[in-house]
Amino acid sequence: MRIGIIAHLKYPIIEPFAGGLEMHTHLLARSLSERGHSVTVFASSRSEAQLGLEAICSESAISTVGTAEAPDIAFFKEHHAYLSLMIELRHRRFDVIHNNSLHYIPVTMADSLPMPMVTTLHTPPFCWLESGIRLCRARNNAFVGVSEAVSRLWQHVMPTDGVILNGIDLDRFSYRSAPDPEGYLVWYGRIVPEKGLHLAMAAARQVGLPLKIAGPILDKVYYREQIAPHLGVQAVHVGHLSHGKLAELVGGARAFLCTPLWDEPYGLVVAEALACGVPVAAFARGAIPEILDDTCGVLSLPDDVDSLARAALQALSLGRRDCRRRAEAVCDANRMIDAYEALYHRMTTSGGKGLRLVGKAAEQMPAVALPAGSWPDAAMETPLHV
Repeated sequence: MRIGIIAHLKYPIIEPFAGGLEMHTHLLARSLSERGHSVTVFASSRSEAQLGLEAICSESAISTVGTAEAPDIAFFKEHHAYLSLMIELRHRRFDVIHNNSLHYIPVTMADSLPMPMVTTLHTPPFCWLESGIRLCRARNNAFVGVSEAVSRLWQHVMPTDGVILNGIDLDRFSYRSAPDPEGYLVWYGRIVPEKGLHLAMAAARQVGLPLKIAGPILDKVYYREQIAPHLGVQAVHVGHLSHGKLAELVGGARAFLCTPLWDEPYGLVVAEALACGVPVAAFARGAIPEILDDTCGVLSLPDDVDSLARAALQALSLGRRDCRRRAEAVCDANRMIDAYEALYHRMTTSGGKGLRLVGKAAEQMPAVALPAGSWPDAAMETPLHV
C-alpha cells in the first residue's frame, strides 16, 4: 500500500522523542515500511529522513517560542502547513492517509480527498480538534481511539469507530530479570506540570528509595520552582536520554512511578516499563487501568502522594516476569500494526461502508486481517487494584 502519515509539527519525529505521540508516529511509519508498504511522513523538516520524510514545515513550530509573536506565528505556520498539504493531497496517489496530527485542518478537509483517511485520537477533546471533527463530512473516514478511556471522552462529539491500543517495540525495551543492585525508583517523561513529577518525588521520599528522573524539560518555570529545589542524592535528573539508554535506566529500577494529573489517553511509559519487567505504581487515571492488572501494577488514588507511596511499596513485591508477560499480551506493537493494516484494507476495499471496530481493544485482538464487515468483540476485564 501507499500510505501517507500526517504527523504533528510541534516537535520533530526523531529520537530522542519529545513524547509518546512522536514515538508512536515514528514506530507506525517504521513498522509499516518494514512490512513492505510505501510510507511517506509529512512532518517537520527536523524529523528523521529515513522515515520517508516530506517536510511540510521548514522548522519545528516551537522554534518561535520566546518571542512576543510566538503563539500567533506558531498557529499560522501550522495552519498554513496543513492547509497546503491537504490541498496537495487531492492530487497525490496514496491508498490511505493516516492522520496523526491532532490538528483540525486534516479532519475538516478529509472530504476533499480521493482516498480514505484514518484519524487516530491520542487526546481528550479540545476546542480546535473538536470543532474540526464536528465539521467533518467525509464518508470514508475512520476515527480510532488509542484506548477505551479516550473513546468515552469523545462520545459527546461523535462515536469513534473503535479502539486500537497503542503498542511499543518490545525488542527495544528488553526484559531485565533483576533490577540493579542499587535499589532505585524511576520516573520518566516530559517534565511539565500535568505529568506530576513533583508528586512522584514526594512519594519516593516516603518509600525511602532514590528516584532517577529522565525526560526533556519542557516547562522551565515548573522545573525551576517545583523540581530543581528537591534534586540531590535522593532525586537525580539524568537528562533526556536516547531510546537505548532510557531502556537501560528503566530496566534497572525496582518500580516505575506514573503520576499523570490528567486523564492519560494511553500511557506508553507504562507499557515500556512493563516490557522491561518493571512493576508500576500509578495514579488510576485515564487509560492506565486498561494496561495494568494486579500481576504487574498497583493503582493509587489520583493526586494522592500517600496512596502512591503505599502503591509503590506493594509494587516492589510484584514479579518481573509477570510484568513482561502483560506487556507481551497487551502492548506489543505488532498487534497494533496488524490492527491498522486490517483497517486500511477494510477501508480501501469497501469504501468504508459498514465500518465499525467493535470491542474493547483487548489482548484477544487477533493479529490477522479481518473479513469485510466484522471485527471481534474483544472485551477485556481489567481489575482495579487500588
